[in-house]
Amino acid sequence: MNTQVDALLQPNEGAQQSYYNFCRRYLPELLRLEQLISAYGNSLKINVLTRLVHNDQVLPVHGVVMGNSAVNVPVVALVGGVHGVERIGTQILLAFLENLCKRLQWDASLHEELKHLRLVFVPLLNPIGMAQGWRANGNGVDLMRNAPLDARESAAWMVGGQRFSHHLPWYRGEPGAPMQYEAQALCTLVEQQLFPAPFSMVLDVHSGFGVRDRLWFPFAGSTEPLEHLAEISSLSDLLDETFPHHTYLMEPQFDHYLSHGDLWDFLYLRSLDAPERVFLPLTLEIGSWLWVKKNPRQMIRFSGLFNPLVPHRRQRALRRHQMLLEFLMHAARSAPAWLPEGKRRTHQQLKAIKAWYD
Repeated sequence: MNTQVDALLQPNEGAQQSYYNFCRRYLPELLRLEQLISAYGNSLKINVLTRLVHNDQVLPVHGVVMGNSAVNVPVVALVGGVHGVERIGTQILLAFLENLCKRLQWDASLHEELKHLRLVFVPLLNPIGMAQGWRANGNGVDLMRNAPLDARESAAWMVGGQRFSHHLPWYRGEPGAPMQYEAQALCTLVEQQLFPAPFSMVLDVHSGFGVRDRLWFPFAGSTEPLEHLAEISSLSDLLDETFPHHTYLMEPQFDHYLSHGDLWDFLYLRSLDAPERVFLPLTLEIGSWLWVKKNPRQMIRFSGLFNPLVPHRRQRALRRHQMLLEFLMHAARSAPAWLPEGKRRTHQQLKAIKAWYD
């Protein structure tokens, strides 16, 4: 694998043109990300998390960091493209990244914000899946079923992860095999950039479920309350108080199905090794069935089940979630002001159990 990557990375004008043509046809999102990196690289720290080979093309998985690099500042990670067919998540994060890059040219308040905060972007984790229009990666593995973690209770049949065949959806990978390169790269990034911070959050953007936008928190593989349920509940209250007319529904992921190998369950459990650390992974599950309901012709195309195909609905999706991303930035920076402690934390925990687990 590495030898093949090294050979294909040799400087070659023809290879560069071939890469550009491939991305322009199959991966315009990757091309747009690299254009932003080229235009605003002085304001960003760029990491290539891993490189993947597909059709003689070397496709990088980029991590983009902006803000304070100190280990003691809060961190927000924004992840998209885990499932290749769900392009809208990547597009939303690219729109937000572009907005921030352009504002850095003139917005003094944003510069001040980033002195106290670090943002980590992984807009496109699964480029081969996106190029192919697949949910899985190039090996047919569903990255959100790939962590070495079994559900602690009975998982949903098939949809909760299966090991029968990579030709079927929700394939977990071979038992005992290492995690896929993309999943390993994401875990390494979280461990390096988020785990050292006293407070960190993740928003992983997905689509393809329901008619309402949902914010899921762990666990996906258990119906037990997570250790930081009080903090999740306080964040939910903060969102309700700040934006009383928002339409997000915050809930534990197991409310709908239990699954094996969830990366955020895996990383959250790893984060508990340091009790003083608060790590809150969230999944934004965009209610893409509403697009199908409004335009049943979307069902003709597989991608139409996950992405808005009508231009004005795509534009609306790119706009409407910017508020949530900004909110998470401000909430992370100001975490000491709203994180519950002492009796308030106990009260918040009991309130959350009654609301979500009663």
